[in-house]
Amino acid sequence: MEDDNINDLKEEIVNAGRDLFNKGVLENNEGNISLRIPKKDELLITPTGNNYQTCSADQVVHMKFDGTAISTGKLPSTEVKLHIAIYKSRPKAKCIIHTHSTYASMLSILRKEIPIIMEEQVVYLGGTINVSSYGEAHTDEISKSALIALSYKNGALLANHGVIVCGKSIQNAVKNAELVEKLAKVYWGALQVGNPHILDKISLEKFQNMFKRLFSNCPRSMLKDL
Repeated sequence: MEDDNINDLKEEIVNAGRDLFNKGVLENNEGNISLRIPKKDELLITPTGNNYQTCSADQVVHMKFDGTAISTGKLPSTEVKLHIAIYKSRPKAKCIIHTHSTYASMLSILRKEIPIIMEEQVVYLGGTINVSSYGEAHTDEISKSALIALSYKNGALLANHGVIVCGKSIQNAVKNAELVEKLAKVYWGALQVGNPHILDKISLEKFQNMFKRLFSNCPRSMLKDL
């Protein structure tokens, strides 16, 4: 029964990757998706050099949080340290997605955060999308800078690298990955035309409460001042 559950989770990862690839949020050999295994310090993660069009459940890698591989065959994504660091700091996070989506990556290179430009940004992501300080890929450094940029939120830009999002479910995380890229594209486009109007002078309490109640996966203590 346990093996069946693990395989179902692997299939969810494969399906989510294919969906995001088809929408242009992920590209082959870039980005990664992971799922926490319930009630265990273990995760499932896409393999390194992954092809989202052909990836199958048996290629998804099963690992412990200490970095020990449980499955055999493919090697895990080189960003597995980043995923593990977030899971350890966020017990409620069930899925993490890292992308190099185009418009969000452009803003990450400019080190330009995405201010609150749409209400849904608060509901799903928690507010402004911060940019991390630079951390070299595949290192503990990028994990630390990502956690700082995420703060209590569900998404952040990684300096000169791309996007990191997390969610209480794989569906939440997929939505967040899509939303960050959409917001980046909208914000970039608005900047080409003029000065975007930022939603910083109106009450967003209703939307903040929706975020806290429905989509937040950070420790409750981080939300006390929101």
